[in-house]
Amino acid sequence: MVAPQDPAQDALDAQDPQRRTLLKAAAALALGTGATLAGGMATLLSSTPARAEGNAKTLRIGFQKYGNFVVLKARGTLEKRLAAQGVAVQWLEFPAGPQLLEGLNAGAVDVGTVGETPPIFAQAGGVDFVYVANEPPAPRGEALVVQHDSPIRSVADLRGKKVALNRGSNVHFLLVKALERAGLTYTDIQPIYLTPADARAAFIQRSIDAWVIWDPYLAAVERQANARVLTNAEGIVQNIQYYVAARKYAAAQPQVLHVLLDELNQVDQWGRGNIPAVAAQLSPLVGLDTGTLELALGRAGYGVQPITDATLAYQQQIADTFTNLKLIPKKLTVAEARWNTA
Repeated sequence: MVAPQDPAQDALDAQDPQRRTLLKAAAALALGTGATLAGGMATLLSSTPARAEGNAKTLRIGFQKYGNFVVLKARGTLEKRLAAQGVAVQWLEFPAGPQLLEGLNAGAVDVGTVGETPPIFAQAGGVDFVYVANEPPAPRGEALVVQHDSPIRSVADLRGKKVALNRGSNVHFLLVKALERAGLTYTDIQPIYLTPADARAAFIQRSIDAWVIWDPYLAAVERQANARVLTNAEGIVQNIQYYVAARKYAAAQPQVLHVLLDELNQVDQWGRGNIPAVAAQLSPLVGLDTGTLELALGRAGYGVQPITDATLAYQQQIADTFTNLKLIPKKLTVAEARWNTA
């Protein structure tokens, strides 16, 4: 059966041929076919071949269709600052964190922003990256949702139900811990691995029972499809956004990354006190109305922070959780991915 067209989904995901290729690659990841995805990324980004990081003249930034990278891209201030160093900026859009990290693994991305779980799966898969900074926790920015008239009234009611998620994304950890709190295990549900675009279509068609998703997709489905929140991440997980970089690039170009982080922090400090203005700026860029964006922005974290021991310990907890569930093949030492700026 062909999925009906959904305007909000189109606004979030209908893009040029590059975008469509990305979504095909994303589907490969959802099925666990990493090699296919890497090949898709190589085809997509053949115009930006891998190069020696020490001689980099272009900073290639992987971003998602929302957040401060989109605002920074629109402002153009990063380009002006880096031009003085002889460095250009290239922006590459990805549908979610796991796909962005595959782009980094394929040598097509130097730095990007992802949630807390994608780096764990990436490190387990041998992606050579480092954590360079993070945003404060934003636990209200992700949630488990059901249809407004669903008989499911609590997380405990998800036993045996189909729950959609983007495999390896930030909400993967939320789902595991929310089930645990409700006395269920991951094997008590039927996880359905879908990208946000496909999951929204499945949710609208009612072919899944629940969806665990992040903003702004969360805000959009709340406002436009009257979705009901079973639980958000408050008191369960932190939902931290990380800035990650290819290890070789971070070692060779620390001054470029410091400029990037400074520009991001300036965007954050402005955005914290100007949510309506940020929403107005983002709206034509991401295809969502300002009300939806204000809802999402109001529960985001603001302020670029250095990676701390406590943050890495939290990431280690996530890694150990997925190791115990046998969703990643071996125990990780998260601290091995810490950026050494000395």
